[in-house]
Amino acid sequence: MLGPVEVWSQGGRLPLGGPKPRALLATLLLSHGRVVSTERLVDRVWGEAPPPTARALVQTYVSALRRAIGSDVLETRPPGYVLHAPAVAFDLAVFERLAGEGRDALTAGEPERASAQLRSALDLWRGAPLGGIGDALRADAHRLDELRLGALEDRAAADLALGRTTELLGELPSLVAYAPLRERLRHQLITVLYRVGRRADALATYHEGRRLLADELGIDPGPELRRLYESIIRADPASAAGGREQVREHAPMATPAQLPPQVADFTGHDKAFATLVGGLTDPGPVWLVTGSGGVGKSTLAVQAAHRVASAYPDGQLYASLRGTVGPAALPGEVLGRFLRSLGMPDSAVPDRVEDRIGQFRTLLSGRRVLLVLDDVGDEAQVRPLLPGAATCGVVLTSRSRLAGLSSIARVELDALADDAAVELLARIAGADRVAAEPEAAAEVARHCGGLPLAVRIAGARLATRRHWRVSTLAGRLADEYRRLDELRAGDLEVRATFDLSHHALDAQARTAFARLGLLGVPDFAPWVLAPLLDVPDPMAEEIGERLIDAQLLDVERDPASGQPRYRMHDLLRVYAAEQAEATQTSRERSAALSRVMGGWLWLVTQTTAAQHSGTVQAPTGGTPTRPLSPEAAAFALADPLSWFAAEEVALVAAVERAAAMDLDTPACDLAAALGASAFAVGNRFRQWSRVHTGALAATRRAGNTTGEATLLAGLGQLRYEEDRYTEAERYFRQALPLFETAGDVRGTAVVLAGLGSVDRERGRFVSARDQLTRALDGFRRSDDHAGIGHTARLAASVHLEEGTYPAARALLVESLTAYRRIGSIRGEALTLRTTGLVHRAVGDYRAAADLCAEAGEMFRATGDRLMAAYADQAMAKALVRLGETSGIRTVLSAALRECRDHSDPLGEGLVLRTLGELSLAEGRLDEAARELEAAVRIWQRLGLPLFCARAHRDLAAVHEAAGDPRTAAELRADALRVFAAFGAREHGELSRRTNAGVVPVG
Repeated sequence: MLGPVEVWSQGGRLPLGGPKPRALLATLLLSHGRVVSTERLVDRVWGEAPPPTARALVQTYVSALRRAIGSDVLETRPPGYVLHAPAVAFDLAVFERLAGEGRDALTAGEPERASAQLRSALDLWRGAPLGGIGDALRADAHRLDELRLGALEDRAAADLALGRTTELLGELPSLVAYAPLRERLRHQLITVLYRVGRRADALATYHEGRRLLADELGIDPGPELRRLYESIIRADPASAAGGREQVREHAPMATPAQLPPQVADFTGHDKAFATLVGGLTDPGPVWLVTGSGGVGKSTLAVQAAHRVASAYPDGQLYASLRGTVGPAALPGEVLGRFLRSLGMPDSAVPDRVEDRIGQFRTLLSGRRVLLVLDDVGDEAQVRPLLPGAATCGVVLTSRSRLAGLSSIARVELDALADDAAVELLARIAGADRVAAEPEAAAEVARHCGGLPLAVRIAGARLATRRHWRVSTLAGRLADEYRRLDELRAGDLEVRATFDLSHHALDAQARTAFARLGLLGVPDFAPWVLAPLLDVPDPMAEEIGERLIDAQLLDVERDPASGQPRYRMHDLLRVYAAEQAEATQTSRERSAALSRVMGGWLWLVTQTTAAQHSGTVQAPTGGTPTRPLSPEAAAFALADPLSWFAAEEVALVAAVERAAAMDLDTPACDLAAALGASAFAVGNRFRQWSRVHTGALAATRRAGNTTGEATLLAGLGQLRYEEDRYTEAERYFRQALPLFETAGDVRGTAVVLAGLGSVDRERGRFVSARDQLTRALDGFRRSDDHAGIGHTARLAASVHLEEGTYPAARALLVESLTAYRRIGSIRGEALTLRTTGLVHRAVGDYRAAADLCAEAGEMFRATGDRLMAAYADQAMAKALVRLGETSGIRTVLSAALRECRDHSDPLGEGLVLRTLGELSLAEGRLDEAARELEAAVRIWQRLGLPLFCARAHRDLAAVHEAAGDPRTAAELRADALRVFAAFGAREHGELSRRTNAGVVPVG
């Protein structure tokens, strides 16, 4: 045990297996023949994250140990096992016996016997205790090392009493260097140095210890060390005396005041501060302040402790346990300092940790003392330091949530709100500078992610660089690749703070953390971890929980969907991306991202199939999809629109990252799938443009002409949806020869359908009919029902514009049949609305209104509010023709708001024109003129003369009714010329009505 965990028999070492069986054996040995339950073995061997098979593995390890050491030594005894190890065969038991005898001899004034016994005990040590079992029993290893140091101190005391200064002079400096905060060892070294005449070195060793205690723990040396120093200053011969003083009654308890200074510019975390102060004002539960590195845990704890210090008249104790900065403070070491700070002489401080715990809790009993234990590493480190007295207050800070501690209250810190971060920046950099550039200051705070440490560093850099403008720093922080380099000032560094948390992770968690940085998404669904690491879902979930415990991930509920999502702080994401570049090969990074893209692509295609939007997608490059578990896919399939809303930012970021890494095929396929579903249905034009533009650049770099054609077609469709018809046509015409050269019939059909759509909107009906006919033929040959439904409906709308109604009806029947075959409710609704327009054109207004109303309800059922507005507009127009205008203005006003919310100018113009027709029918001529003129301005901006002509025809009716026949005639003549030029159905109708002297209304 006192070195690598080993079993020897008859001069040979027995095979024990790997670290886990050794840890199990060590746990049983440490229990000295007592029964150890299976649950405790699992806890000690695996810690807080045991595998599901842990109990079975314990049985396996026990069987292996029995084969190695004998079945009679290791007994099964419910609820676990007991190991029968004779004391003489167990090095730790022999050590404890010999060290105890040596300590007793020292107390009895027999230094010679004491030195001999203690040397025999220390000779048993072969290296670091419990070696070869990893970190499983770290706390026990610390305890054993504490025993060794205590024995070394006792042996040094015996040797001092015997005058063995030369031997000690060669040994004590290295021991003090190993344990620089153990005051007893330092006391002995100073004594030896002074004895051999090195007074200056003795004083320097004292001052070195004083600085270390102040820097590491914020305390002064204990009374014994101070008395030795003062006696050396006075050249008192007594300072050269050796040996261990006899334990005597200690002085009355001192009143320590060890809190570090308050932070003058403390800002933010107001709610957490109030909660902590309120909880500490009257002693109650132990309070734990937890959060990620740099979030301000220590600052908050110290500020709150100062605020409530008057409630603890018996003193305030403070210790940094160095849980992340290392080497971690040992409980016995901290207890020793606390006991001395409370007035106990060094000679009276017990050697055994258990005894120190008892003395500490005895001293605090009935007293009101506040303890602040900063940077706690784990539960085992802090449990011995918790007072038993209910009169004491305790504040812990830790990056871990310390789930193993019971009866504690938690305060979890997050980043500062934007206004609080700017306020902190102003307090450090200067209020005048921040007030002069408020937008730049807000940008700096955003780049810092509201992390107090980052904001402090940014403020310090501005404070020490008066020649910088705030915008200068904002510009330097804007580059993610330089951001962590910029967030460094003096000994403060954000990257170094993150290093501490990162280094504490196990290998799997470090890999997961790095790859999440590679992914580059601000938040993501839990399923992402499994393909990212290429591990099963349960293992991925366990790794995610470890990252959450380490405060490197947060988990929260999406407010819209209620689904859990993991979130990583922006600066942590930048740091994680650095780790990905440093630790992952290019092949590993590409494979990990491709697997996640495959999962997203599977979800998008599944939700698109479930939603049946009725849109068509250009061919893709065949990225392997990665089916997800039913649990992971359930929400997306149940509510695709809400899922897209929650996932949108992550999807865009992932496509852009894949494109930047030259993963052209996954980037292209996911971008195309999004353009054909979520982005098209929801008018998410900016996101649509971002993913297509990024992926297009990647396909061109790779020479992927199929991918390039697909993305050009997608950009053409995007510009069409945005009513930017010139750009749409340009993209479609770039894509067409690429598909034709590749012999891609379906891809060619997609582009021809797009070109036909553009021609239709621009009133180029002959060209539109030709393009759409060719496209429909391609889709029929490809047996693509979504393409047939889409293109047949568009072709029908062209025949509607030309007034060839039988052809329009036949195509609409084909469209409806195709959409119903694939179960596309949205496609069916689109076709019903167009069918309603045909009925309205032939004067069957009742059928038109009913069909459009039915289409509107279907759109609403699929969550498509914009197309529901289009259906409502078409229904309202038919009802106006019927003279049924009651409530129509409310319907149209709602449709107008929807079009404006979706930034859809074409729909806005249609609704305004219908409002103008309604106002004309109601005799509100001024309103009618304003609404129709507003529609004309929109269509002029979009370059749609046919739509303008129709509005001019309606304006002619307004002027006619207002008694201005001249203007009416001019408007009607202008409209007639446009209708004639485009071959629109209105040409013949308007000519007939004009010649008959009839003024058309609508």
